[in-house]
Amino acid sequence: MLNIFLLVLGGGLAGFINTLAGGGSFLTIPLLIFMGLPPTVANATNRLGVFMQSLTATRQLHSHGVFPVRFSLIIAIPAVLGSVLGTYGALVISDDAFKKYLAVFMVLMTLSTFLKPSAILPRPVGNYSLRRWALLWLLFFGVGLYGGFIQAGVGFLIIAAMVLTGYDLVAGSATKSFVIFLLTCVSLAIFWAGGKVQVVPGVALGAGSMLGAFIGSHVTITKGNDFIRKFVVAMVILSAIFLLVK
Repeated sequence: MLNIFLLVLGGGLAGFINTLAGGGSFLTIPLLIFMGLPPTVANATNRLGVFMQSLTATRQLHSHGVFPVRFSLIIAIPAVLGSVLGTYGALVISDDAFKKYLAVFMVLMTLSTFLKPSAILPRPVGNYSLRRWALLWLLFFGVGLYGGFIQAGVGFLIIAAMVLTGYDLVAGSATKSFVIFLLTCVSLAIFWAGGKVQVVPGVALGAGSMLGAFIGSHVTITKGNDFIRKFVVAMVILSAIFLLVK
């Protein structure tokens, strides 16, 4: 029962952090590992929580009319294709190797939290050239590849890629939630078929994450962002060090 409580609590914190800043999975994956799950199983199980959270976020944003459906569907195609390859890589990699990759990506993605792409997102640019579409497809294929492999921090990559689209942060966040939802559906199905998903801890994470996202949506982002970002940076660095030396 204590483990379930901690998972719900950790999921709630991650959902809150994801709503304000992003990178909540950098807390939940190490939490699952610290509780005894093999790293690759923790990576797969975390997707169940992400699935529940991203589904909720996508539905809420769509209901508010801020979701660019056509654009999101187009760029989701290369992302989903990339996620298939990334998830397969996560299935065949060893636990020790995955743990080291996770630690490295945690540090790299932590550095990206100091960037504020919302400050440089321009207004919608309308129609894109063929060259820009090709670049967007290439970028989102890479996003899917990373998302399928680790997932943690993929929201930062999507927001960064959205800079090239010209959409504002609200539409960018809606697209991010939708793409993550689709990536997670694909990855979760593959992990499930591979016997990597632990249902009970995944659902516990998801329940807490949905609650945390609900609470986070009622907190003023400009007031809480700096605090949450610093908190995430501190926790991610500590977790990465632990994973590297364990």
